[in-house]
Amino acid sequence: MATTLKTTPIQDFLSMIDDFIKNFKDENRVLKYREAIRKMIIEGKNDIEISFNDILSYSTDLANFIVENPEIAIERFANVIKELIENEAPDYIEKIPRVLPRFRDLPILFKIRDIKSILIGKLVAIEGIVVRATPPKQKLIEAVFEHECGAQVTVPVIGETIEKPPICRACNRASGSWRLLEDKSRFRDFQRIVIQEKPEEIPAGRMPRSLEVDVYDDLVDIARPGDRVIVIGILKLRSSSTTRRLKSLYDAYIEANNIIVSQRMLEEIEITPEDEEKIIELSKDPLIRRKIISSIAPAIYGMWDIKEAIALLLFGGVPKVLSDNTRIRGDIHVLIIGDPGTAKSQLLQYVSRLAPRAIYTTGKGATAAGLTAAVIREKQTGEYYLEAGALVLADGGVACIDEIDKMREEDRVAIHEAMEQQTISIAKAGIVARLNARTAVLAAGNPRYGRYLPNRSVTENVNLPPTILSRFDLIFVLRDIPNVDHDLRLARHIATVHSISENIRPIIDIDLLRKYIAYARKFVRPVLTEEARRLIEDFFVEMRKRSLESPDSPITITARQLEALIRLAEAHARMALKDRVTEEDAAEAIRLMKSMLESVGLDVESGEVDIDTIMTGKPKSQRERMLIIEEIIRSISKDEGCAKIKNILSKAREQKIDEKFVEEALSKMRREGIIYEVRDGCYAVVT
Repeated sequence: MATTLKTTPIQDFLSMIDDFIKNFKDENRVLKYREAIRKMIIEGKNDIEISFNDILSYSTDLANFIVENPEIAIERFANVIKELIENEAPDYIEKIPRVLPRFRDLPILFKIRDIKSILIGKLVAIEGIVVRATPPKQKLIEAVFEHECGAQVTVPVIGETIEKPPICRACNRASGSWRLLEDKSRFRDFQRIVIQEKPEEIPAGRMPRSLEVDVYDDLVDIARPGDRVIVIGILKLRSSSTTRRLKSLYDAYIEANNIIVSQRMLEEIEITPEDEEKIIELSKDPLIRRKIISSIAPAIYGMWDIKEAIALLLFGGVPKVLSDNTRIRGDIHVLIIGDPGTAKSQLLQYVSRLAPRAIYTTGKGATAAGLTAAVIREKQTGEYYLEAGALVLADGGVACIDEIDKMREEDRVAIHEAMEQQTISIAKAGIVARLNARTAVLAAGNPRYGRYLPNRSVTENVNLPPTILSRFDLIFVLRDIPNVDHDLRLARHIATVHSISENIRPIIDIDLLRKYIAYARKFVRPVLTEEARRLIEDFFVEMRKRSLESPDSPITITARQLEALIRLAEAHARMALKDRVTEEDAAEAIRLMKSMLESVGLDVESGEVDIDTIMTGKPKSQRERMLIIEEIIRSISKDEGCAKIKNILSKAREQKIDEKFVEEALSKMRREGIIYEVRDGCYAVVT
């Protein structure tokens, strides 16, 4: 190949480019690129896409020449296209500043880690994820200078700096002042983006590598942080030296010729026809769901319901976009609260390896900006960049957040929007943007008191506000309770894992299961059948009826849980690649929801299911007693100006409210701004 390129004159390759554009025919015997040029003129564009597959079928030598000498080839393609436009529509060539040939379908796709010095100056295609983007700017490409004698000189701009003319051709003087005429100079739209390795491709224990990309004209703003892209362009070098002395170290960057944004989720998982056959064959197994659930973290004993919830989270429900652009999320969020040593972190780590697209982070090691998006300042230029965070990078996948309870309050608030609206809104340093974060959240946390206390509600047990808790579709409590039979089986399982670890493998191979999940998420969109819809409706209405039985009954379920039920039922159908959600799927979703409500949504004092335990952090029984305490403070304050603690305790005792609850209620009401301390140990209601 190298020998052919060296021995063939460049003019021969340029003639081949002319012939290719003018005479290449597709499978229908149509002059493909002549037709594409006509379409470009009709649509008012100035760029045309050229498939490398067509170039390879025309001549492999020409394809190699373009890869080795991209600047010469691109200039020739532009000239040929310009010539054809002049023949087709002479007036149109005056309207467009330049013609831009753009390549696609390059046969070799490089990873950022594969970029080496041998590729400098060559045409490359690189895959990555956009993590930063500058605001669009205008870059000077042809400067017009005016000398003090009045003569004007045009200077092409190469690189980052502008060189003034060394001599004035009109008066032949090297001295004198020069003035840049911006209105007569030529500019191009410009943006600099940074692409980074995809999270799933980063080798364990390594830092992710990134590469700058210079983007011009129509490609500006085509990709935003969080988008997965294929960048086709010329690999070039940029010197980091700012002084007159040249440095020996250079930074590589790409001058983009084309950017292809991945439109569909999970495109990075390649599913061959053989894989598709295996997946469809697997889905016909009547025990497929049990096999999938058993294949999740086989080294961890038991936890069937939690593993089933994780399986449903991986498959997800069907997202819907209504005619008015309202978006209903399909992603399922799951929270695991558990005693120490119950394998929570191990579960999360396994899911981050199994999911086709996943990010793993911990509460202590994550900030609001790290999870959502940050605006950072470039050291050299002082420009502000928008940098995508973990939830944006996990768009279309799973975000595993371990020790979510350890996050600072101000950082935790940042994930509210991402969990429900599935977007990240940023308004910082003059940058206002909204990024996609269509991410399923799998979180784990430890109980506030070290171990989970069954005589306290979930909001008291875990250091998470109700605003976060209410956004999880399923919440599980893992309690380490001694049980002879269970402990014996657990000990045997752990001993087996350590002694014959090679035998502990999932029923379905992890690579095949990953492809199965990606296939289901891409192509399966199950629809609710009438029977399933009726079953879910009846369950919802029946649960709500309990609140009508007596005026004192708490609310057992809300519309948020109803939407979660539908998502769970759709995910259950997706596990078997079914296009219809049946009664069986709805019944399993209801079983999981009932199991959660009866463990987490229980008012520990009344023993009744009360969804307000999760939704507001205060079950009905607690809310009523707090209202009584507020009324006691109000009535005492009327007579005495403020209510002393001993008087409040005495009146509360008459209402059968214990002392400990009163002290906790006073502290909570002060934090919430319902009451204030007039003087030490004396309270009044805020009016």
